[in-house]
Amino acid sequence: MEFETWWLLGIPIFFGLGWIAARVDINQLVSESRTLPRGYFKGLNFLLNEQPDKAIDAFIEIVKLDPETIELHFALGNLFRRRGEMERAIRVHQNLLARPDLPLDYKLQSQYELGQDYLKAGLLDRAEETFNGLVDTQYGAQARRALLEIYQREKEWSRAIDAARSLQDSGAGAKQKEIAQFYCELAQDELVHTHPDAALSLLEKAIAANRSNVRAAILIGDVHLSRGDTEAALMAWRRVEQQSVPHVALVAQRLMDGYRTVGRPQEGLNLLKSYLAEAPSIDLLEVVFKAVLELDGVDAANQLVSDELRRTPTLLGLDKLLEARLMEAPPEVRPELSLVKNLVHGYTQKLARYQCSHCGFKARQFYWQCPGCSQWESYPPRRTEELNVMN
Repeated sequence: MEFETWWLLGIPIFFGLGWIAARVDINQLVSESRTLPRGYFKGLNFLLNEQPDKAIDAFIEIVKLDPETIELHFALGNLFRRRGEMERAIRVHQNLLARPDLPLDYKLQSQYELGQDYLKAGLLDRAEETFNGLVDTQYGAQARRALLEIYQREKEWSRAIDAARSLQDSGAGAKQKEIAQFYCELAQDELVHTHPDAALSLLEKAIAANRSNVRAAILIGDVHLSRGDTEAALMAWRRVEQQSVPHVALVAQRLMDGYRTVGRPQEGLNLLKSYLAEAPSIDLLEVVFKAVLELDGVDAANQLVSDELRRTPTLLGLDKLLEARLMEAPPEVRPELSLVKNLVHGYTQKLARYQCSHCGFKARQFYWQCPGCSQWESYPPRRTEELNVMN
């Protein structure tokens, strides 16, 4: 009982000590808050009430009255940048940098924020110069990321490769996927300018950087085709299956055309059918449907689409089934069937889109780099409706 009694006696003592400590903290907080300008709380209140215009006006007045408020300068500059008022944001951060008494940490922060202003304003040359000056500082990782973004925007792929490697070497994470894509961009430029040897050399570097890069395999096939070597092109395109079966839809038409060129269309059709059985895809079905129609006739094409619709029921598949049915429909029912098909087709055009898995940006065509968020390889090779059915 003696032990419990001591604890009971100690409770009021601990409560008293806690009360004293709380009073000390409150008094300190009140003392510090009195040193802040009234306009600060006024501006903060405007921000909390989602009135950024009035908040900015209040903060500007404080900065005019008390130029020593460095943190407030940063807050004000960031507010301007978020609102898209880039000239004002740039001016705020330039004024900070011009101060001779600015401590080094604040100077570097000002330089970084100014670089962000230039980047958002599209002044890429100034942004590049600013971030280059930060590479060997505590802002090195952020500066390298910004430089990588700049080189991608300017499509300076060789410099982007160097920047990505520098960022990777600094411990910021693997960039092999991006590096391989940059090599593919360079190779595609060489292919456009009919330099197949240079393109092939760059694509080999892309594969070395990332062996699972599907785009490089596709482009290698395109290089062989540009040289007139269709057999080599077919071998390259067939490697896509080993990397990612769903991506074979991207090379299906190439494969079918290639097998026609070498006089083995049925072999090509059988290959694509095997892909379709393994990885259902409306894009792949489109190619197979046309080939079956050409080689095996309307009945076989009709049966193919019916089987696929039962396996993967989608409106896109129904649209294709109606197209097949229309080909063999009696003349008296064709107008009604055609009307139904047109209605379904019009609706499916909204569904026949690819969607970025990172930002949700939708596009009619497949992109290796998302136009919305600039992420690489963020588009699944299937249409949005197919993905919803699979999920």
